[in-house]
Amino acid sequence: MKRLAAVAAAVLLVVTLAGCVDEDSDRRTGSPSEILKPPDPPGVEAKQLAALPPGKMLPLRTGEHRTTVTMPEAYTPSAPSGTGTDDYRCFLLDPKLDKDVWLTGSHVLPGNPQVVHHVILFRVDPGQVAEAEQKDADAPGEGWTCFGGTGLQGEFVKIDDAPWLAAWAPGGDETKVRDGYGVRLAAGSRIVMQVHYNLLKGAAPDVSSTQLRWMRGSTDLTPVHTFQLPAPVELPCRPAHDDGPLCDRDAAVADVMERFGGAGNTNSALHFLCNSQGEPIPSNTTSCVRYAPRGMTILGVAGHMHLLGRKIKIEVNPGTPKARTILDIPIWDFDNQGSKPLKQPLHLDKFDTIKVTCTHQQWLRDRLPAFAGQPDRYIIWAEGSTDEMCLGTLQVAFDDEVS
Repeated sequence: MKRLAAVAAAVLLVVTLAGCVDEDSDRRTGSPSEILKPPDPPGVEAKQLAALPPGKMLPLRTGEHRTTVTMPEAYTPSAPSGTGTDDYRCFLLDPKLDKDVWLTGSHVLPGNPQVVHHVILFRVDPGQVAEAEQKDADAPGEGWTCFGGTGLQGEFVKIDDAPWLAAWAPGGDETKVRDGYGVRLAAGSRIVMQVHYNLLKGAAPDVSSTQLRWMRGSTDLTPVHTFQLPAPVELPCRPAHDDGPLCDRDAAVADVMERFGGAGNTNSALHFLCNSQGEPIPSNTTSCVRYAPRGMTILGVAGHMHLLGRKIKIEVNPGTPKARTILDIPIWDFDNQGSKPLKQPLHLDKFDTIKVTCTHQQWLRDRLPAFAGQPDRYIIWAEGSTDEMCLGTLQVAFDDEVS
């Protein structure tokens, strides 16, 4: 399934985009009567993101170390196709591993918070380093354009075990995995730092870094993996706002393809993945059911949508005596989409089902600054902040790897 993994704000170890702001800069605006209604998710404003304090560092555990890796040169973002306000850029980082290690946490240091919207870290195994280096060399400037993921071969056929290492959003603290677990990095591995730059407030140079928490490869840890639960999005225009040219689905798909190239095909791939039958059906609510490919234990869970998201739920074995809800966010807040550890890890047998359900609402575009001046359009899965996604992510340990 090519191009399943871009998440605008991402995901496995995504941390909270939060921070106290004074009354003048609060983005939850409205009349006094609206205090009786649930708060709406705010938009993203560069000046507020820049004002967020750096994330807090966590104490190192016994045997843990930190390594900092930084972009080799400054990069000034721009819309790659000349259209839109989003630039996804991948930078190849070298942690200089001469031995196998366990990655046990991470922390991103944005060089320019005015433009850095979120960051996802990907593992590049030694066998793909040459491919990544070539991709970097072939692109002008620092890094390469990478809507949807790193663009390396085979990345998105493994959504049961995605090459994600971590994700970060502005204001987030340093993250660490549960005690006794880690992500294995072989000697010679590299890391791709995918930065989502948002250009709503203009472009400016950036040099960002990431700090990696690690333990020696000889440490007795259980491997952690990322299991993804994406669902297609088919959000129609509102009846009273459906006369715009992009309210036609074909026109909306063409617009996404123009802005994001091959990554615009993700929605079609998701219909195939989720066994959708016939023509796409417009709806505010979308879902997808997947099967556990092998016995595994869920350690943490996260949901991801964009600014039009309203509700997201992830259920295990729905409709059966073993049914359990592991994530339920009835009022989605784009600024608070952190990964949540389960109080008690949950074991799944092979072929148990996992379901993600998302609800999106077009009326939110009337309330959020990011949509100012933009008419309704038919929304499908796409990469931009004003496009949409429906994605659940599980942090899992597979039975056959438990030490």
